[in-house]
Amino acid sequence: MRKRVFSGTRPTGRQHIGNYLGALQNYVELQEEYDCIYCIVDIHALTTLEDTDKLQENIYEMMLDWLAVGLDPQRSILFIQSHVPEVMELYTLLSMVTPLNWLLRVPTFKEKARLQPHNVNYGLVGYPVLMTADIVLYKAEVVPVGEDQLPHLELAREIARRFNSLFGHVFPEPQAKLTPFPLVLGLDGVQKMSKSYNNDIEMAATPQQILERVMTAVTDPARRYRSDSGHPEVCNVFQLQQSFNPLRAEEISTACRSANIGCVDCKELLAQGISSALEPFREKRGALAAKPHYIEEALSNGAGRAEAIARETLGEVKEKMGLVWASRLDLP
Repeated sequence: MRKRVFSGTRPTGRQHIGNYLGALQNYVELQEEYDCIYCIVDIHALTTLEDTDKLQENIYEMMLDWLAVGLDPQRSILFIQSHVPEVMELYTLLSMVTPLNWLLRVPTFKEKARLQPHNVNYGLVGYPVLMTADIVLYKAEVVPVGEDQLPHLELAREIARRFNSLFGHVFPEPQAKLTPFPLVLGLDGVQKMSKSYNNDIEMAATPQQILERVMTAVTDPARRYRSDSGHPEVCNVFQLQQSFNPLRAEEISTACRSANIGCVDCKELLAQGISSALEPFREKRGALAAKPHYIEEALSNGAGRAEAIARETLGEVKEKMGLVWASRLDLP
């Protein structure tokens, strides 16, 4: 029997090449070996209360990218988190067994609280419990994550373990599966690639847009002049060359070290490589955009399949917790 994979992603709209390298390529490959459930976690997005007016548009754009990159709604379950309301009930039940100090020690909570001191809400604190509910509601055994999500997944394992210890075994403890690119740096060469830092390149960008974005990238900080020898091992542009120009990476590295090409030349090669690699994606995306009913149907079918699993798990949870009413009407 194939193991079950779950992964959820906040609806940030169009996906960038960091999402492509760090998650989406892996999502597509996992379909070959696992039963995959991929969720657009719109409830999670409410913890920041930003751009909620664009939430539905962002969901549509993300789903369009997912389908265009190769996620198959016939082979995987693709759905929107809030369309399976059982997750909120399980979230509430799991919150009853999760010690507060477990949540306050999560590094990402401290970081989020620092970034939005005006809105340190309960949902922000309970984010890992909702994430746990997302995973264990479908009894997922494998969760593909980047390194930054490992603390959350370890907490999910602890919550599942605590529930099983208190009420009896229901949930498998989900195991992490690190993506081949656990961290993709943005164009600034410092922060993780993210729209929030404006250091990303959208997958759906045109070749000209890709070139313009790549030209803003930070390269080898020690190379000040065209005649200086480069150091590809510390250059973020070269790290991306290895993904988008793998057959030319060694040639580019040698030319950089010997100053036979400059940083502008290197960036132009990278832009060409990204544009070429994503050309089939852009073509498929354009074709899918002309079929909005297909996207609606894929999400609706996915939610129905997910809810069938969710109802069964939630019923088991409520029975274990003593929440299933045992009628006394038939007793003598």
